[in-house]
Amino acid sequence: MTEMPQLPPMPPGVFNPFQPGFAEDPYNHYREMRDILPVQRHPMGVWFISRHADVATILRDARLSVSEINLGAGPMRDQYEALIADAPVKLVTIMNSDPPDHTRLRALVGKVFTPRSIGALEPMVTQHVDAALDRIADAGSADLIEALAFPLPFAVISAMLGMPETDHKRLLELTETLVVALEPVGDPQVMKAIVRAEVELDAMMREVIAWKRNNPADDLLSALIQAEQHGDLLTDDELVAQVLLLYVAGHHTTVNLIGNGVAALLRNPDQHALLRSNPDLIGNAVEEFLRYDSPIHQTRRITTAPYSLGDQEIPAGSMLIACLGAANRDERVFGPDAEALKIDREQARQHVSFSLGPHHCLGSALGRMEGRVAIGRLVSRFPKLALAGPVRWNGRMNLRGATAMPISV
Repeated sequence: MTEMPQLPPMPPGVFNPFQPGFAEDPYNHYREMRDILPVQRHPMGVWFISRHADVATILRDARLSVSEINLGAGPMRDQYEALIADAPVKLVTIMNSDPPDHTRLRALVGKVFTPRSIGALEPMVTQHVDAALDRIADAGSADLIEALAFPLPFAVISAMLGMPETDHKRLLELTETLVVALEPVGDPQVMKAIVRAEVELDAMMREVIAWKRNNPADDLLSALIQAEQHGDLLTDDELVAQVLLLYVAGHHTTVNLIGNGVAALLRNPDQHALLRSNPDLIGNAVEEFLRYDSPIHQTRRITTAPYSLGDQEIPAGSMLIACLGAANRDERVFGPDAEALKIDREQARQHVSFSLGPHHCLGSALGRMEGRVAIGRLVSRFPKLALAGPVRWNGRMNLRGATAMPISV
């Protein structure tokens, strides 16, 4: 787990990722948070929000900021300033910008993330999945993360962007470092490594963009370069940021959707059998996987004025952590069986895993499609699919997912 400031012993209901067993299963702890302290000011200097209704409220509230520049004095402001102090690269994406920048960026990027463009990718995704399943069938067993969940979204993103010949291994290594920035970071050496990765990735992506300007094709990067809104185009800085966002956020969330979803299914044999007998449930099953074990557990908002939530008055400049993983198990919305996996759950799509409101994930349709194709074809291809050993988790608080999942077929 990423190093964090040492915290004093925590009373019940206070967010504590260091308690035994949290990395393997944080959900009992999330239930305590919802029941005891659903809106809490934490010793880390942030506010944790864990009930579905409150999380949905702050995600939809356009008055809240996503830009760290609005943070007030405190540990989070100190961490942000330390992270950017020596960074010559400032990656402004639709995830960390407010209007009017966010409105402009989302309009431009949204022009190429259409249902039609995502649908056109499905044959390519199916081809990648079937090739991986062929290799698993030949071997008889595999680590599902290594064999399918991890390489699939990276290959899809590279193909959809139309990436030229480049050092894909190095690109993957650097984005693996960069993804740590989505976790609470307390180690100065880790922060320096993140900055170095940003600088190298920035240079790598600028070369790719320059090449693509001279060699346009029918691909996403060419479309992003050409995307226009009222005479406006994305700058090179903005293009770099959006491409890296795809690799960092788009890759890891899909890895976790596939890995966490298959783990949940194989740990619930009745649901596995239900999906095998009713393959048309795969679309709703993906929504339930997103709800049951969210690919991303937290997202943040920042208050720009005093803000009331529940019976709490939150000062301006405060960071609010919306606990998506906790909200997705809230029995107040999903009923008394919210802790159970039910692939035919009627309210499954009420999850908040792709956020809500102005920052709803533009890539949600792509992630859903990859999950539907990968998990659906895996289950239908292998009637005897089973776990062949313990699942190993990555220990992250935010992008929590499996790093190893031995399966037999």
